[in-house]
Amino acid sequence: MTDFRSFRASAIVLRHADWGEADRILTLYTREQGMVRALAKGARKVTSRKAGHLQPFTHISVQLAKGRDLLIVTQVETLNAFLPLHEDLMKTGHAAYAVELLLRFSYEEEGANPSVFRLLVETFERIQKETDAWLPIRYYEMRLLDAVGFRPQLFECANCNRKILPEDQFFSFMAGGVICPRCGEGLLNLTRISLETLKYLRHFQRSSYRDASVARPSPEVQKEAEALMQGYFSLPSNICSAPEPGARHRPTAWRSAPTMSDDPIRARYHNRAGGPQDLFYATSDTVPRPLLVRGQGIHLYDSN
Repeated sequence: MTDFRSFRASAIVLRHADWGEADRILTLYTREQGMVRALAKGARKVTSRKAGHLQPFTHISVQLAKGRDLLIVTQVETLNAFLPLHEDLMKTGHAAYAVELLLRFSYEEEGANPSVFRLLVETFERIQKETDAWLPIRYYEMRLLDAVGFRPQLFECANCNRKILPEDQFFSFMAGGVICPRCGEGLLNLTRISLETLKYLRHFQRSSYRDASVARPSPEVQKEAEALMQGYFSLPSNICSAPEPGARHRPTAWRSAPTMSDDPIRARYHNRAGGPQDLFYATSDTVPRPLLVRGQGIHLYDSN
């Protein structure tokens, strides 16, 4: 990271935690420095002018000064509060999921990744506008994987590297991509993927959002695509493997397979939702159950 005394950054507030009697520690994703932590002094005081600008999901312009251990927030203004993400519980859940994925694939001092920052801001805008967040979330998942070097292999067989033919295939979470029928007969732990679902996933992987939004997948395809993406994200081996050649970022998430007891997010969800889940957010058919409510599931509001 560049040596500095103070700098201005465009940032998204990912989460915050109470610190001391009146302060807050913020986790920010900035366009200029990637993910950073910063201390907002006095942010919990009733008279604080900073508090309203530092809520999760808020797009801010912030002046950060170098402190002894943490960056210090000296000035802040809101660029976009994304109020619908706070007012609608379903939109809150979708935004929380997007943040949780980003946290899993990011770490402090990794450096700037403007494409990821832009993707997060655009995804919040899409969730805010759309009545159905299925497309914004699926598109975000696919493009985030591209940006961090974990792109699923959808055009060639992940086992033999032969070109995938227009027919139903298998999908391997362990191999990180599609398995052709020829190889699939002899491999274990495979999931079937229909030709129609594969077409949509390929479309999201190589198209702009404007082009992707033209797609009108059936409910069956939506359900299958969601299950495949959730399975891909929930398998530790995908996240532990080396990124594709040329990838700039290596996530620290899931260096070893977590258990329900040593992963605080999953443990909290397990204890409060009444059962173990391997996904980031619970699903009922294709509709996500919102988890970003204080006292439930995924927590952006850390507390001691």
